[in-house]
Amino acid sequence: MNFTWFASAYDVPYRLTTLVQITGVLVLAAGVPRIFEDQDLALAVAGYVLMRLAMVTQWLRAARGESGAARTCALRYAAGITVVQVFWVVLLLLPHGTQGPLFPVGVLAELAVPAWAEKDERTPWHRHHIVERYGLFTIIVLGETVAAATVAIQTALDEHEAVAELLPIAGGGLLICFGAWWIYFAGDGHDHLRSNRQALPWGYGHYVVFASAAAIGAGLEVAVEHAVGTAHVSARAASAAVTVPTALFLFTVWALHSRHHKRGAAQSVLPLAALSVLAATLAGEAGVLIAGLLVALAVAAGLTLSAKRS
Repeated sequence: MNFTWFASAYDVPYRLTTLVQITGVLVLAAGVPRIFEDQDLALAVAGYVLMRLAMVTQWLRAARGESGAARTCALRYAAGITVVQVFWVVLLLLPHGTQGPLFPVGVLAELAVPAWAEKDERTPWHRHHIVERYGLFTIIVLGETVAAATVAIQTALDEHEAVAELLPIAGGGLLICFGAWWIYFAGDGHDHLRSNRQALPWGYGHYVVFASAAAIGAGLEVAVEHAVGTAHVSARAASAAVTVPTALFLFTVWALHSRHHKRGAAQSVLPLAALSVLAATLAGEAGVLIAGLLVALAVAAGLTLSAKRS
């Protein structure tokens, strides 16, 4: 995310550094399973530090071409990111039992760097470029969700042939994914992003958008595994694996996007839809299909109310 805002602010040749950052991301991704399985942070931190120190070189290059407050801002970014990377390395040297409690400190420090760096001078980011980048990433995450659901259902059909149990999950999952795509792109965020005061909450809020969209795909896999009897969870738990992230996605998109351009009754469509999707959890095995129908109904209601106002 920091890379996206930098790319929007500075038009500099940074392709080689980008390759280093990609390498860091790959190492980080390779280390994620170790975090959850063995509580081993070493590989993930190594990849993350590599990725972030490459970002430091970007900010130092930007500082060379700036002066005054803009130069100070770029140097603050470089210094702040560097200090936090030192924290991550030191964290690895501490006793294993202290790493977990201190991990959120590093996360908060990372999130604080942009606010501190830009407190006196705003980097000249391009709002249309930012909205486009975030929208593209949302499409990628939703696409991964569809792919994950497809693979899960295909595997289950090949192994179990539980068509009657899987079709409602497949239908509900597709309705949720398509509805999420429609709702996210129902309005532009360009007009809202006019200063850092609006941009920082909007940018950080997308952590929830991306995480909830990805979690929908993982939840669909849980629902499929429950339907074929390989997931030892209750029907409501399997349903909640889909309905909770779906409701979170709807509410967050409303908070970041829809409430700024919707008027009248259309303002309440997504919050009500989020609550209704949560309530669908109580339906157990039918929860995913009901959630999908509710998301589709929210899209239809939003279109109808907007058409009436126009």
